Amino acid sequence: MNEQKEQKEQNTSRKKKGQRTGVNQEKETPLVSRKESDVHHGKSNRKISHGKSQKEQELLILPLGGLGEVGRNMMVIGYQGQYLIIDCGVQFPDNSMIGVDYIIPDMQFLQGKSKQVLGVLLTHGHEDHIGGLPHLFDVIENVPIFATPLTAGMAEVKLARGGKLAKTKINIKNAGDEWDLGPFHIETFHMTHSIPDGVGLAITTPAGLIVHSGDYKFDQTPIDHWPSDFGKLSELGKRGVLVLLSDSTNAERPGTTPSEMDINKAFEDVFAEAKGRVIISSFASLISRLQQVTTIARRHRRKICIVGTSMIDNVSLATKLGYIRIPEDSIVSLEEALNLPDREVLILCTGSQGEPTSILGRLSTGKYNAFSIKSGDTVVFSSHPIPGNEENVSTVINRLFRMGANVIYHSLMSVHVSGHACQEEMKLLMNLIRPKYFIPVHGELRHLYQQAKIGMYMGIPEQNIAVIENGQSVLFHNGKMKLGDQVPASMVLVDGSNVGDINFDVMRDREKLAEGGIVIITLLFNKSNGGLFKEPRIQQYGVLAEKDMSEIQEELKKTIIDFCNKNKNNNNLEKGIEQLIRKYFYNTIRRTPWVFVNNFSV
Repeated sequence: MNEQKEQKEQNTSRKKKGQRTGVNQEKETPLVSRKESDVHHGKSNRKISHGKSQKEQELLILPLGGLGEVGRNMMVIGYQGQYLIIDCGVQFPDNSMIGVDYIIPDMQFLQGKSKQVLGVLLTHGHEDHIGGLPHLFDVIENVPIFATPLTAGMAEVKLARGGKLAKTKINIKNAGDEWDLGPFHIETFHMTHSIPDGVGLAITTPAGLIVHSGDYKFDQTPIDHWPSDFGKLSELGKRGVLVLLSDSTNAERPGTTPSEMDINKAFEDVFAEAKGRVIISSFASLISRLQQVTTIARRHRRKICIVGTSMIDNVSLATKLGYIRIPEDSIVSLEEALNLPDREVLILCTGSQGEPTSILGRLSTGKYNAFSIKSGDTVVFSSHPIPGNEENVSTVINRLFRMGANVIYHSLMSVHVSGHACQEEMKLLMNLIRPKYFIPVHGELRHLYQQAKIGMYMGIPEQNIAVIENGQSVLFHNGKMKLGDQVPASMVLVDGSNVGDINFDVMRDREKLAEGGIVIITLLFNKSNGGLFKEPRIQQYGVLAEKDMSEIQEELKKTIIDFCNKNKNNNNLEKGIEQLIRKYFYNTIRRTPWVFVNNFSV
């Protein structure tokens, strides 16, 4: 009894000293162990069996994308066999994924669950959060979408282009709205990001309150003068939050993220110093940045030309909804811009990630027919390269320099700031929300780990933090968190109209073809005597320059003819020639091309 009394007095003392009271301090089996558990790797080493009544009361949190990677964000919340989906984005391929357009989440878990999915909640309009929507509605249908006006408009355009708009109904909700879907009570609250109309979500369930930050930063001077809703965040924290799901993208960066306003001076300097055309490349969905640069351009008496379908569509939508304001007489067509003096022109286009098919990518190779880069142009990359795109961006920058352009990018001048919170903002969010449990989301594994450490530093017990990857479910029952089963969460590669048909075996084959090239040998045999009817035909692609190939062509033919004469009755003739030719090229040029042998008889 004395021990209990002493413990009670210690707890009272802690509260008086202002220590956290919203965190469960019970000693539980750690869900995430820094040394022993493999939960960090998205793996559960135990199967959990539940009775029916317990299962009905369990709250499910299941990431299908965005945990352990940057992009293709998608989360499923479930209770009593009913589900909500938060976001459905795409991820851009790295250089090894030859021919892949983008990557979407693995949605197998949702197959056959259309009637159980109550809604799709969208936090904002970036591609890594809405780009996968057309593919989602190949898996489910007649499920409503809920989004703020700008996000809803961008989702509508995307679904219409994909021919999936008829499979859903888009419901517009403003930041601050509340509504019910089955056992879920949903509240939205404004969070500042690099696109207007971003929201976080508060989802009240019978098992407890979930808060999802969405992508955010605490910008006190945003371009649209609409900061994050600190009052709502504080009010949620006072209610008692079961679990916080929070953006981890910048968890390695100390301090706070600079405001969008901080880069005004850099753009003022760009326009003041540029003698010719200014060409600014950014994400088509970076509406706030587009407002920023067009406002400054008008101060410097430049007309604004917007190039590229996606950017034109987004500016048109944002203008219609009042999120961007550009006087009509300031906007000119590309034809008009090309007839104006260079010092009076600003061109906005896509391509800041070095995409080969983007406007800027084609300009850097001279393959954009409408106009060309010329000496005196100032080209600004107003974005950071997405991980994996660094090489492509550098290639485009070098090409533009070679063409005579003055190229400005972030390492030279502050022409971009992140839209994601840094460490001090993450700490502030945790102090406001005061969650019992914490699951870092949106980021590579190293980012999730780092934000988990920040959570522990802020007083959240280690056993109350789950660092998981895509496919690993987490369950809550009677206020306790534990691991659930894993579901399929592989990368689904989209290549043209092929969705999921391209696997990593195909990627390896494409890589081999790119590295070694291909040799095709056509053999025509005489049916009567089994000998060659005519000399072999040899074609090669990507192995040698034609001049070099012609020098070894006769030697190769002789090698094949000799082999055929010695192996007339060999049933594995084709395989033998393939091995012979691969060995020949390896010995000659230290490269092993793919070899295909076509065998015909006449």
